[in-house]
Amino acid sequence: MSDGQLAAYAADDQRSRGRRHPEPPPQYRSEFQRDRDRIIHSNAFRRLAYKTQVFVNHEGDLYRTRVTHSIEVAQIARTIARALALNETLTEAISLAHDLGHTPFGHAGQDALNECMREYGGFEHNLQSLRTVDELEERYARFNGLNLTFECREGILKHCSLAKARELGDVGERFLQRRQPGLEAQLANLADEIAYNNHDVDDGIRAGLISLEQLAQVPLVHSHLQEVQRLYADLSARRRVHETVRRMINALVADVIQSSTERLRAAQPADIDAVRRHERALVGMSEAMHAQHLQLKRFLHEHLYRHQRVLRMTIKARRVVTELFQAFMEDIKLMPEEYYEAAWRAEERDGASGRARCVSDYVAGMTDRYAILEHARLFDPAERT
Repeated sequence: MSDGQLAAYAADDQRSRGRRHPEPPPQYRSEFQRDRDRIIHSNAFRRLAYKTQVFVNHEGDLYRTRVTHSIEVAQIARTIARALALNETLTEAISLAHDLGHTPFGHAGQDALNECMREYGGFEHNLQSLRTVDELEERYARFNGLNLTFECREGILKHCSLAKARELGDVGERFLQRRQPGLEAQLANLADEIAYNNHDVDDGIRAGLISLEQLAQVPLVHSHLQEVQRLYADLSARRRVHETVRRMINALVADVIQSSTERLRAAQPADIDAVRRHERALVGMSEAMHAQHLQLKRFLHEHLYRHQRVLRMTIKARRVVTELFQAFMEDIKLMPEEYYEAAWRAEERDGASGRARCVSDYVAGMTDRYAILEHARLFDPAERT
């Protein structure tokens, strides 16, 4: 079973490079539907509901979490995939899985865990997402992980050092050969950027850390804000923000569809292998829109991500992650039995680096609130264990 009306260069599950562990084909769904369904039913996906996008989970009920962000990425990506006659289901699966390996507390947590893991091979959430679907999920009798198709795993692994690529087998090959991933993977990566930039605008305004008036200096925001104010002079502030942001997303999506259509028409790839051999990505924004998008990204970095309130939480988050890692490294029996046993076996096999990798798996899998509670149980004398 396959998505209908696919372009010749789209991923087709009937021509998939398969799974690491062979399985009988599904009866009533495609291979990529099976991937998507396994992702949705995974423990790692459910945990995303309580992991930070920008604001820590307990700071408010309406801010984006990793799970709402992933759903929004999938929505944007599916729209573009359909317009380009790409495989919508695979695009959705990659979009839903791309953050499965993210730590608690967003990028602050990742940076802290990477620092802790520096002498043990480092930590990167993108590689951890692949590790999660390949090894860490425990649901099936015959194999570890979710046993996803090559095409889905290829899309999850967005970037990778050459040293790591050599350890990853089939999905590492393209980094060694300097090739592109399939179009669905390219698209999911771009939809991720569109979603988080625009929705961080919405959350930043909701939190009172940035204002629409400040954002008006950014060209991508300015043009759409002016249009909203011209059409709806008496609109409430909340609706004015939403009307502006949705127009920004629409403009970016339309630009990606038009620009990618032009690139594909010029390149005329015969199939997905021709896409992989191409010297550059064939899904992308126009140069003008890319420049505007970068300006928005720089504004958010300066005015939102480096805001005093965000930085204060960043410092707290880094301390929580660092101290949890150090405590578990010193005594692995502080972890739940399944993690303690895994760490013990890994240390027997690989030494301190094996122990550290299992500790990082445990810390990375925590939600924001669980990490805060676990830290209190370990370091607050008044907290009951």
